[in-house]
Amino acid sequence: MKPIVEVKNLTKRFGDFTAVKGISFSVEKGEIFGFLGPNGAGKSTTIKMLCGILMPTTGVGSVSGYDIITRQESIKNVIGYMSQRFSLYEDLTIKENLEFFGSVYGLEGKAMRDGIAKVSALAGIEQRTNGLVRNLPAGIKQRLALGAAILHDPPILFLDEPTSGVDPLMRRNFWDVIYRFSREGRTVFVTTHYMDEAEHCNRIALIISGEIIALDSPDALKKNFSYRVYRISTGNFLAAFEKIRRLDFVIEAAIFGSDIHILCERGVHIKKRVESFFRKEGIHPYRINEVMPSLEDVFVSNAKRLEP
Repeated sequence: MKPIVEVKNLTKRFGDFTAVKGISFSVEKGEIFGFLGPNGAGKSTTIKMLCGILMPTTGVGSVSGYDIITRQESIKNVIGYMSQRFSLYEDLTIKENLEFFGSVYGLEGKAMRDGIAKVSALAGIEQRTNGLVRNLPAGIKQRLALGAAILHDPPILFLDEPTSGVDPLMRRNFWDVIYRFSREGRTVFVTTHYMDEAEHCNRIALIISGEIIALDSPDALKKNFSYRVYRISTGNFLAAFEKIRRLDFVIEAAIFGSDIHILCERGVHIKKRVESFFRKEGIHPYRINEVMPSLEDVFVSNAKRLEP
């Protein structure tokens, strides 16, 4: 089956600045596909090119079979787009906002009423549709913005940092909604800078400085990680950390709570070397165990390879 989103050598320049640098990827129908990266990595620029908001500088791509350069208006009819910034009008009521977005998508009559009822239920505001949007909590506003994006029942959703600025519980609830969309057969393309959110995606592309540095399922990215990761627990972990991070066989060291995580090359006898070092330094007691790499480990180590 042909991918529902396909991109080859996509590039976007703004004057002398290149925001997206020749990226290529594809997204299958019904997939939750994530773009994981820091602010300024090129995530929003990519989404805007796919949604027909920005014209690529070079490269080709298609969304639901429509060319992203020549068929931008057709693309807008088959997608839902939730921008990074809250996009509803705060001085209008919930109902007025939804009626406006529905009219933009060509809804009227029963289709409009059914769409508004569905979105109101999704956001949990069935009894509050005559209230002003500005009076809603941040999390409900985000769900309402998502609802506005699906008012016309599109098969593809582009969500740009959809949970930015909401609390962890609301983020979890938001992802429950995304899972429901996927089970209904919708394709979801989501950008995020939260590592835990990326775990929910079927596949993720790690992007930094406009380049995709890795692309696979979260489990595959961790399983195929180039390094081994160890967790070290000891009493005075701050003092131990300062010594461990300088060892020649430690690629990267970081503090996780009261533990120390170290990244090391494969094939190195880490436990023996750490134990020998601790005996020499008089560090006791301690525990050292190999652990599964996190997505943060994968992302940071790949990002460091791009550093000059």
